[in-house]
Amino acid sequence: MAEHRSMQRAALLDAARSLLSEGGTEALTFPALAERTGLARSSVYEYFRSRAAVVEELCEVDFPLWAAEVAAAMERAENAEGKVEAYVRQQLALVGDRRHRAVVAISASELDAGAREKIRAAHGGLVAMVVEALGEMGHGQPRLAAMLLQGVVDAAVRRIELGAAEDPAAITDAAVAMALRGVKG
Repeated sequence: MAEHRSMQRAALLDAARSLLSEGGTEALTFPALAERTGLARSSVYEYFRSRAAVVEELCEVDFPLWAAEVAAAMERAENAEGKVEAYVRQQLALVGDRRHRAVVAISASELDAGAREKIRAAHGGLVAMVVEALGEMGHGQPRLAAMLLQGVVDAAVRRIELGAAEDPAAITDAAVAMALRGVKG
C-alpha cells in the first residue's frame, strides 16, 4: 500500500511538472492532475491540500537535484574562476529543464510563508556554494558578491524564460562575462 501511494504521489508530481511547463500556473489544476494521472479528482486531494502544496513538494524534491548538478559542475572546474563560471552556466543550463520551468511557473505569492521560506533557504544553500570561490578570487565581501552574482543569474533566467530576442547561449555568455568581469564586458 505504501509503495502504491508513493508511486501515485510521484505520478502526480510528474503530471504537475508537465502541466506547469506546458501551460504555466493556470494549467495546474486538480482536475487536470486527476486527468493526467487517471485518478479521481477527490483522490488528488488525499495527496495535496492545494496547488501551493504541490509546488512546495516539487521544490523539495527537485531543488536538491539542481543544487547537486551545480555542485558537480563546480567540482569539475580547475580554479576559482572556473567554479564561478560553472555556477552560472549550470544554473542557466537548467532553465530548459522541465523541472525548473515547472517550479518557476508559479509565483512565490501563491505559496504560504513556510513554503516561501523553504525555497529561500534552498536558494541560500545554492548561493553558499560559490562564496568560497569568490573569496579565492579576492573579493573582500564574498557572501555579498555571491548574493549579487545570484541576482545576475536570476535576471538571466528570467530573460531566457521570456524567450528574449537573444539566443539563450548569448544570454549565458553575457551572464558569465558579467560574473567574471563586471560591466567591463
